[in-house]
Amino acid sequence: MVRALALLFAQLAAAPIVSETIETAEHRLVDLKTYECRDITRSTVLQRVCYDRAQQALIVAVDGVYDGYCGVPVDTVERLLGAPSMGKFFNQNIKREVSGGRYACPARERIQRS
Repeated sequence: MVRALALLFAQLAAAPIVSETIETAEHRLVDLKTYECRDITRSTVLQRVCYDRAQQALIVAVDGVYDGYCGVPVDTVERLLGAPSMGKFFNQNIKREVSGGRYACPARERIQRS
């Protein structure tokens, strides 16, 4: 049993690390290699949150669809992740319809270079 586990860990360590690429609702391909992603299990609205601090780019998965937001400050993301209701915080503070487009990415700007 110990040998099997050791072999499994050795194979995992030797496996190449492949970055993940997702497609947003705007049909943009985004390589998540510079993003810190968290799978969300305590929200009925959000399934995943990915954030690139350097670019202040936020990507969220809502109902299985990824959507990108630009210019989102670190403290806003921290408040989102720490909110008692992440869905409520997102819907009241970040979502385009309620934020007046404050975090909308310009049409010509890519969230992450592909």
